[in-house]
Amino acid sequence: MEMIHTVGRRKAAIARLYMRKGSGRIFVNGRDFTEYFPQVHIQNAMLEPFTTVELDPKLYDLKIRVDGGGFKGQAEAIRLAVARALVQLNEDYRRPLKEKKLLTRDAREVERKKYGKPKARKSFQFSKR
Repeated sequence: MEMIHTVGRRKAAIARLYMRKGSGRIFVNGRDFTEYFPQVHIQNAMLEPFTTVELDPKLYDLKIRVDGGGFKGQAEAIRLAVARALVQLNEDYRRPLKEKKLLTRDAREVERKKYGKPKARKSFQFSKR
């Protein structure tokens, strides 16, 4: 295994992941992932594919470049990229990851604002008289 390169997307976030054998260092945009994502539940969501296939994340070094979106969208984009990398690593991981829907790209996007309305669908109060 040289290096595995995968891409994950969610909302407006795009994550590019480079995975190789190593000592468990995870860097997101050049910073440690615990510093980049200070919330523990976001860190756990990002590493969920490893726990699903019962693989220790300390066996691999992850270098992640992510841009666009907010921290939640970025974490979910990283989660998809990690799941895809694990499938490239071992095809047997596909079934458990698929059952937890970690290989599915969540295609929901923000609906654009329409003219004459305050938001995408919300209307101003209608007055008959």
